[in-house]
Amino acid sequence: MKTDIELKNLWFKFFKQHGFEQIQSASIIPENDPTVLFTTAGMHPLVPFLLGEKHPAGNKLCNFQRCIRTGDIDDVGDDCHLTFFEMLGNWYLGDCPKEEMIKLSFEFLTSKEYLNIPKEKIATTVFGGNETAPKDEVAFNAWKKCGIENVFYLSDNWWGLAGGVGPCGPDTEMFYDTGKPKCCDSCSPACDCGKYLELWNDVFMQYRIDKVGEKAKELARPNVDTGMGLERTVCVLNGVKSVYDSGVFKDVIDFIKSKAKVDYEFDSKSKRSYRIITDHIRSSVFVLGDILGVVPSNVGQGYILRRFIRRAVNCARNIGFDTNYFSDIVDIFVNKHGNDYPDIAQKRSFIKDELNKEVEKFSKALEEGHKEFEKVINGIERHKAFVQNKGEIVEDIIPGKACFRLYDTFGFPFELTKELAAERGYGVDENGFKIAFAEHQEKSRTASAGVFKGGLADSSYESAKLHTATHLLMAGLRKLFGPQVMQKGSNITPERLRLDFNLDHKMTDDEIKNVEDFVNDAISKAIPVSFSEMSIENAKKSGAVGVFENKYGAVVKVYTIEGVSKEICGGPHAKNTADLHHFKIIKEESSSSGIRRIKAILD
Repeated sequence: MKTDIELKNLWFKFFKQHGFEQIQSASIIPENDPTVLFTTAGMHPLVPFLLGEKHPAGNKLCNFQRCIRTGDIDDVGDDCHLTFFEMLGNWYLGDCPKEEMIKLSFEFLTSKEYLNIPKEKIATTVFGGNETAPKDEVAFNAWKKCGIENVFYLSDNWWGLAGGVGPCGPDTEMFYDTGKPKCCDSCSPACDCGKYLELWNDVFMQYRIDKVGEKAKELARPNVDTGMGLERTVCVLNGVKSVYDSGVFKDVIDFIKSKAKVDYEFDSKSKRSYRIITDHIRSSVFVLGDILGVVPSNVGQGYILRRFIRRAVNCARNIGFDTNYFSDIVDIFVNKHGNDYPDIAQKRSFIKDELNKEVEKFSKALEEGHKEFEKVINGIERHKAFVQNKGEIVEDIIPGKACFRLYDTFGFPFELTKELAAERGYGVDENGFKIAFAEHQEKSRTASAGVFKGGLADSSYESAKLHTATHLLMAGLRKLFGPQVMQKGSNITPERLRLDFNLDHKMTDDEIKNVEDFVNDAISKAIPVSFSEMSIENAKKSGAVGVFENKYGAVVKVYTIEGVSKEICGGPHAKNTADLHHFKIIKEESSSSGIRRIKAILD
């Protein structure tokens, strides 16, 4: 029996013994990456270092990282899908010792001191080769040398960027054989039969592709990136079928059982409701508790957060669970994760307050949904009366698009619409709802998956200049409004920067011009941009500003623009302020309560 805490401890014990340095988990909201809403993988915060920047902790790193993925949100509630999860990872930066990494993977999985999985229960996959690159015989032979019999060549064991160009390479995946019989003679980890469960993935970023369709070329500075899903591995180690049945979630499931009117095992719908409440409240805790302070809204991360909370409310209704108990679930998760993630412990009260506000808002939205439902029924009745004079017949069915609007706009579960319709003698166009839902799901999946992979390609020179401009802008705001003004979020593309900061009023035209002049004055002075590495304590003593310092570890980079700005930061930068040419604010607006947003360009 191994808990998630024990697995983390084993991970660091093992990799530290082999010379890897532990680094901290980054924020769950990516800084300066417009390609995704959330940190989606352990490698995500390390993109600048995978591209060649020197990491303050060295070139052999390990950590656990909080992640959120929403592409499969509608599958949450089954045995394995989660929106929030923790990823264990380790990296070689600037090196790709493939055989060494495979040997380490094998040792951690099988040695009695660590996971103690019999090697007979392990199957692995390696890249089978195609027109892009040859099959990975090195990885295949390394696994065979370790004594793994079931090694499969698969053509899709390949990691690459969206668009097909840039850094790329083969990967090797490790699976646990559940003991189920083979589904066919060719059964392999590529099947969906459930015989094999993935535990770990080692990516060997050893190639680059310059043009789509060209063969891969050797990468000058290769890397190794690995990721092990914490919850899924704990599930396997404890021999339980579902991640929700492991110790990771047991306290919450038991708490809901003690308060709900419908039992966990009553039917598949009740079990799914328990699990969605558990997963979505945990995800909400981490989004609300993030240092950037995201709150429910209709856009971006705030929209996803709102969806988490509202889905949890709907599921609570399904099982007769009072939403006032959501605060108790928050306490369970904060108590469990607070040592590893101090920010959620510090924001416990804020998390509860914002969660309760959204629950109250949604309750009012449900009332509006009931009114909208009545409008739909009345509209159908009026249409029936109109066409009956012409001898036409209208079925008593609520259209699928109307059902989906009730779901998407007012948070009405489809099942609730069906129940209310039945009470009024109406049916629903279930197929039409599914079509509308699928179209929405595909748009959401494209938006959320469209994807982190692009993040690697966005450390361009233009982005670096805008990153430096963000530092100058922040310095100008603090000079104008005082040191209490802090960065609350940023988003940078090669075309523009967006900065969120705390301020209690809309900026006047004069204030905007004052800040613009401050930045352009710094640009005109052609000040070098330098950095040094130091401890967080020394960085603060030196006067460095750093809202995000706990994402960088014990040793941080401090970027200095002499006489103007000194900030803890891990992003790319220009070498001199003169490279920025000219700074222009194009918009100043409200982001949320007490938070203003500036959009600016360099021209």
